[in-house]
Amino acid sequence: MSVAGTTVEVDRPEGDQDVKLGRPWLVIVWNDPINLMSYVTYVFQKLFGYNRNKAEKLMLDVHYKGKAIVSSGPRERAEHDTFRLHAHGLWATMQPGW
Repeated sequence: MSVAGTTVEVDRPEGDQDVKLGRPWLVIVWNDPINLMSYVTYVFQKLFGYNRNKAEKLMLDVHYKGKAIVSSGPRERAEHDTFRLHAHGLWATMQPGW
């Protein structure tokens, strides 16, 4: 790049360093041997406002597949959702979406 006769070099991200703005974060609930399936369904309804059918489907994914993505969005929201799930005794993590 040239500004008023001066050359300025700019580093550009390559490959995995590419910054993807607006990429959603995923909140994942993992299966555990402690919480009852009915309780997990209740928590999904309470925290996310899911109807019973959606909450049960997510709970069954957790139970049979070992995990389910229960919410996605900006990092701050994912952090908040993860914290709330922890406060209700569920094992949850968050990760950047692809």
